[in-house]
Amino acid sequence: MSFDPAHAVRVFHEAINALDFDTIDDFFAEDAVYGSVKVGGLKGKPDIMAAFRRYFETYPDQVATDELIEIVSPSAARSVWRLKATHSQTGEPLIRFGEETITFNAEGRIISVDVTDYKV
Repeated sequence: MSFDPAHAVRVFHEAINALDFDTIDDFFAEDAVYGSVKVGGLKGKPDIMAAFRRYFETYPDQVATDELIEIVSPSAARSVWRLKATHSQTGEPLIRFGEETITFNAEGRIISVDVTDYKV
């Protein structure tokens, strides 16, 4: 059976929505890179996971949904998503819309995430 990057993205997003940091951590290759307005340009699993933890300390009630997940290559999938969250200290709502392309290595670990927020 061949690797299905769209399925892997679905499972990854389910782990994020569940705040399952062990599963999130397992998804990343040690030398992964992550680019996002909210977490910055990150290199390496330790920095990525630290940023995830900080982000979800700030927005612990985030609810994200995928509107589309499509395969863009045998090792990558693109998702279009939207999310709502509340800042834990200020109570300010956060609403984001965007897309990300996630690329996996031969072992099925994430090697890159490229997030683009849409302007609204």
